[in-house]
Amino acid sequence: MAARASLLSYAVGVAFVALAATGAPAQDRLTGLKLSGNEPIQIESDKLEVREADNLAVFSGNVSVSQGKTLLKAGRMTVYYAKGGGSATTGSANIDRLEVDGKVYVRSDTQVATGDRGVFDMKSEVLVLSGTEVVLSEGPNVLVGCKLTVQMKTGQAQVDGCKKGDSGSGRVIMSITPGSQSQ
Repeated sequence: MAARASLLSYAVGVAFVALAATGAPAQDRLTGLKLSGNEPIQIESDKLEVREADNLAVFSGNVSVSQGKTLLKAGRMTVYYAKGGGSATTGSANIDRLEVDGKVYVRSDTQVATGDRGVFDMKSEVLVLSGTEVVLSEGPNVLVGCKLTVQMKTGQAQVDGCKKGDSGSGRVIMSITPGSQSQ
């Protein structure tokens, strides 16, 4: 029972750090994809594997992380810990980076973002969502590219177009419905 309790506290710790780290610094800048910092966090997956020797934990199979109105879904979420930064099984480890892959879906209040994979680097506070097609939508407004990079410290975001063969970079597509921001 003690092992089960520490595993549960570890999982909750991972989710809290994962969600809080991506939400709190950027909450004022990226108001559409925001988190509810005081609400409980729930993680569900078909499997959780903690590899203490490798400094990582893998949530796999129908991963769902929710907090308030924010929902993250993916096929897999891997949490990488800094070496010498504490124990992963007790939840005291320092997280180095988070990776999600397998039809990544993030929904928060007014915005939805989708892609094939995502990476959040804790030190640089850079979030990258990439894939064959990355879509960010808010109501009828849609932005499409193949890579979304967000500097969480500054709130600066960049969307790169999709490459079309060997001819270079493709184009970013944005569709805006007039008056939709005031609704």
